[in-house]
Amino acid sequence: MPFTKLGLPPTLVNGVKAMGYVDPTPIQLRAIPVVLGGGDLIGSAQTGTGKTAAFALPVLARLGKHEARGPRVLVLEPTRELAAQVETAFRDFGRFTDIRATVVHGGVGYGRQRSEIQAGTDIVIATPGRLMDFLNEGTLRLDGLQILILDEVDRMLDMGFVKDVKKIIGHCPKARQTLFFSATIPPEIDAIASFALRNPTRVEIGVSRTVNKSVTHAFYPVGTALKFELLVALLEKTDFHSCLVFSRTKHGADKIARKLKAANHSVAVLHANRSQSQRVEALEGFKSGKYEVMVATDIAARGIDVAGVSHVINYDIPANPEDYVHRIGRTGRALAVGDAFTLTTPEQADDIRAIERFIGQKVPQLKLEGFNYNAQPPRPMGFQGAAPDYSQRPAPQHRPQGQRPAFGQGQRPAQAQRPAGAHAPQQSRPAPSHSPQQSGQPAAPGGNTGQPAPRKFGGLSRGTWNRR
Repeated sequence: MPFTKLGLPPTLVNGVKAMGYVDPTPIQLRAIPVVLGGGDLIGSAQTGTGKTAAFALPVLARLGKHEARGPRVLVLEPTRELAAQVETAFRDFGRFTDIRATVVHGGVGYGRQRSEIQAGTDIVIATPGRLMDFLNEGTLRLDGLQILILDEVDRMLDMGFVKDVKKIIGHCPKARQTLFFSATIPPEIDAIASFALRNPTRVEIGVSRTVNKSVTHAFYPVGTALKFELLVALLEKTDFHSCLVFSRTKHGADKIARKLKAANHSVAVLHANRSQSQRVEALEGFKSGKYEVMVATDIAARGIDVAGVSHVINYDIPANPEDYVHRIGRTGRALAVGDAFTLTTPEQADDIRAIERFIGQKVPQLKLEGFNYNAQPPRPMGFQGAAPDYSQRPAPQHRPQGQRPAFGQGQRPAQAQRPAGAHAPQQSRPAPSHSPQQSGQPAAPGGNTGQPAPRKFGGLSRGTWNRR
């Protein structure tokens, strides 16, 4: 069934056509009539199936023309990137209407957002924190709200927004239409739905624990010390259009990005410690093709829609099996094909089994042809020359053990006579030579001398000596 048969006004159908869409996806086909009819809805579908259009199109149809009296629609999003993306979708779908949409999120100043709210807007797309700021100061009132939409509800629960969401719902009129959209429907959602929705229709498309059939995914086992070398080899031997690389930590994402840039890849970085302008520039640059690789934390795993992501690589296996589905769902979107690789290490066998249990299938474990899995791990940054040979290190000389009296009983006996030569300095291991700090390399921990932190006996010290 084409969009022309769903009861949408011609202005919106033309907006859909201008974006290149012809036929609705299953979630759109089932959700749009419910929303047009004014009913409450809980919609669930896999990532990349068009949930945003499933609520944006019927909501725009219900609003009709612009009214300056205040927001009639509120869309809550868990992250700034999602809020900005959904605001763009409303503008694109409603390009032939006069409906106004305003995005409200943190990371930027209040002035422009406050001005747009005061000038009158039909739709507010917001993150909970910044929205609460405007509600508390009285800049924004929700008395005239007609439709409340909670998008990526499961993610908002994961991020601890439950209290703020309940407070925001308390500011909304009881006589309203409420829509929940999520990739998964955990039991916690029912606790909010029980007081936020009235006899909602449930629309569930596909199995929330499954991976899109258009995505080919596999595990690539490798030793921890060779993970980055395997990542580079995969990028070199893969014909990719754009690749999204996931790291568990913000520090790890920065480190991977630096090393990929050194390997002559154009790289963007996206995580919570980046400023708003940096995050916008990274996303826009990745979408436009300025950057071929974007290294990100799980901030990009939920709902970030970048057309044409051909490959996803999990440099770090995700902490939760559910995030595996969301991460690799960034490729193969809108029924396009995609590939997803996950680098795994021997100690992650339990994580692998947890993912396979969650998605209900075995994931192939592959080896990259031509990659030397037995290669010597690379030298730490700044290290030159052969590794020290500790096998010929002379055994330490020990002094005889003296007898110590029990605590509190008299004077400690004289120290036993040390053997001759015991006072001579102990022969030291050969010190590795280091080149002066190169331009662009981080300073060694604990100072700006360019030298590595002292190596501790029994293992590698942190910082420069870290081989990962």
